[in-house]
Amino acid sequence: MRSESLESGTLLRSRYQIREQIGQGGMGNIYLAEDTRLKGRICAVKEVIYEENLPPAVLREAREQFQREASVLARLDHPNLPKVSDFFSIEDNDYLIMDYVPGKDLRTILLESQQKNELLSEHLVLDWISQLADALIYLHSQDPSIVHRDIKPSNLKVTPDGYIKLVDFGLVKILNPGEDTITIIQGQGTLLYTPLEQYGGSDSHTDARSDIYALGATMYHILTGKPPLDARQRFINPQLQLQPREYNPKITPRTEKAILWALEIHPDQRPKSVEEFTKYLFGTKDLPMRPTLRSTHVTTWDLLWSPPQSILLYLAAALLMISFIVTLSS
Repeated sequence: MRSESLESGTLLRSRYQIREQIGQGGMGNIYLAEDTRLKGRICAVKEVIYEENLPPAVLREAREQFQREASVLARLDHPNLPKVSDFFSIEDNDYLIMDYVPGKDLRTILLESQQKNELLSEHLVLDWISQLADALIYLHSQDPSIVHRDIKPSNLKVTPDGYIKLVDFGLVKILNPGEDTITIIQGQGTLLYTPLEQYGGSDSHTDARSDIYALGATMYHILTGKPPLDARQRFINPQLQLQPREYNPKITPRTEKAILWALEIHPDQRPKSVEEFTKYLFGTKDLPMRPTLRSTHVTTWDLLWSPPQSILLYLAAALLMISFIVTLSS
């Protein structure tokens, strides 16, 4: 099984000529290539390299999943998503051909602003988030629904004409009703932007609300200049996570509340959909009645003097915490 990078000039499928490698991850490489059949067209080639020690049956299933899900991605058509135009296999590796997206990713833009001791404006960030939310609504409304599972600043590119593009489909998941969920490439996302339900390696507990968490974590980072704590740290000690406005007082209270709502540890306490999230974020509806946005410390004395209903809530929360710890340790 080949693991080294493709050389410049390599021709794939008698069509895609590799120019240079522009990205690398644990599951493969990304290249800039020229489509020799369509003169002047530049594309991105994602090469999926599977682990050498995978059992034959698992490898076969993984490659079948790639074919099924690549065919779904090829049908997508949205201005904030790169178009998947082709997919194929060569020997032991699989390839996905997508539009090349020029521009800078949000991680680079954030670093540049920090070098100038500046914070990105909320107005600019909300314009990007509006576009990204539209793309997520589109993905989640597919039949079956598509969940990205790896939203983060480095996977969001701003094109020269101001469009935001969600550029990496490495962990995308197709939700098949009545079946085990499938991912093109098994993975857990990037820790800082990954919800707790995505940690266990199983896809059975992730859905659109997992993308909402990552969206909130991304907003937190690019508006404050500070990365959010990962979900495990926040689960153990909620008080460690500072409010966004403590870092950037220019953030409006509504935007701060929307971010914290998206960052709730338990999926049931987050917005049910991106539509619900954006309706609050952009001021067309009020935040629904729900538990406090930030956990407070409860003493034994407080618990003893609580009414029975509150005691039951605390006991339920304690059981939930124990179940999460058991999941993480298994």
